[in-house]
Amino acid sequence: MTFAVCSVVAGLVLLFLGAEVMIRGAVALSRGLKVSPHVIGLTVIAFGTSAPELFVSMKAALSGAPAIAVGNVVGSNLANILLMIGTVGVIAPIACASPNLRREGAALVAATALFAGASVTGHIGPLLGAAMVAALIGYLLLCYRMDLAQGDNSVFAREAAEFDEHSLSLPRAAAQTVGGIVAVVIGARLLVDGAVVVAAAAGVSQAVIGITLVAFGTSLPELATTLVAALRRHGDVALANIIGSNIFNTLGITGAVAAVAGLPIPPSIVAVELWLMVAVTVAFVAITLTCARIPRPLAVLCFLLYAAIIGAQFLGGAP
Repeated sequence: MTFAVCSVVAGLVLLFLGAEVMIRGAVALSRGLKVSPHVIGLTVIAFGTSAPELFVSMKAALSGAPAIAVGNVVGSNLANILLMIGTVGVIAPIACASPNLRREGAALVAATALFAGASVTGHIGPLLGAAMVAALIGYLLLCYRMDLAQGDNSVFAREAAEFDEHSLSLPRAAAQTVGGIVAVVIGARLLVDGAVVVAAAAGVSQAVIGITLVAFGTSLPELATTLVAALRRHGDVALANIIGSNIFNTLGITGAVAAVAGLPIPPSIVAVELWLMVAVTVAFVAITLTCARIPRPLAVLCFLLYAAIIGAQFLGGAP
């Protein structure tokens, strides 16, 4: 048990540090290769902040622990909204002023509806998984074309600027990118292997561990990115990071895992947490479209709700 706990802690550290190193190296490498900041924001940043979820979910599914994979996606989406708003919004109220929020919010609601509809069948097969990945790629291409006219003032370009490292040479940037990916892969392995043992020893289901511990760990890169953007008063970047990450989780990670191995959906998640995620997502999008900013009292409420959800998992999470 002690070794498993150490494995989980080491995995969390490697996931967070590895993702941070990988993103900064990849952004510097892309800049050095004269890649558009729009492409960097849409691909490098989006993939980099969601890499922990992808590697952890893929590792879990291929290791015979699909409940951790699904719990990770659902739990990460809840954490991205409730924990990030609850943490970042208390420190620096987030402005909801981006003209693209309607487009991005609609995409998130549509992706969530697709995921929920597929989940109630109890299994997401390879064909549907591939279609979900294709839908994500189509959405990214649409965003790129629509934001290109905004130049370096587009939200994706400014998101890339949060990670810009002009001082890195191309060889160093490439080494940093590869090193970060290796760290994330090793961290995913340690986290999943340790989480399976911890779940068994603690007497809770793998789904609970996926929704709580694993999801929290894999959401750390998004939390750090959102916090930096909010502290710099880039509220639209912070919200774009939350929305984009959830779209990537719902379509890209679920789709990629399902396309490779098929993804059974635990009935316990379909019964409760899935619909909780849907409700939180719809409420979040509605708030961002109707409010000028997210006030601190609402941020505190989000944090308390997230704490209550995590606590409820362990109170009723027996296998």
